Amino acid sequence: MARGEVSHTGKVVQTDSQFTTVAIVSESACASCHAAGLCGMSESQTKMVKVPAVPSEHYLPGEEVDVILKASMGHKAVWIAYAFPLIVMLAVIMTLLSVGLPELASGLIGLAAVSVYYFAVWLFRGRLQNQYIFTIRRK
Repeated sequence: MARGEVSHTGKVVQTDSQFTTVAIVSESACASCHAAGLCGMSESQTKMVKVPAVPSEHYLPGEEVDVILKASMGHKAVWIAYAFPLIVMLAVIMTLLSVGLPELASGLIGLAAVSVYYFAVWLFRGRLQNQYIFTIRRK
């Protein structure tokens, strides 16, 4: 793996002229535990990633590949998903508390503000999706 990139191993599910679809299995930390089947806490989730097809590269279904994203895009995703909503919630709560609103009302309005933030992210998901370009390479 090159510096400045994040990669995950996946399997090619489907290919066409525009996209190569890759399945990535994401497991929780305890999914690999030898007692995972007994405690029921382990979980794994399959995520499908559509990667723009490169005409000179031909992948076959079932082929194992690395799905790659620039690390800077991963950092941007963390800011969008976690840091900005936290900043919004804290700013709203602190502002409302400073003007004398009760804690319960301030907290609920802070949560509502975060909900509005996530709704706005959902509305702009198409624009955001176009910024996150994945690439693949053979293992």
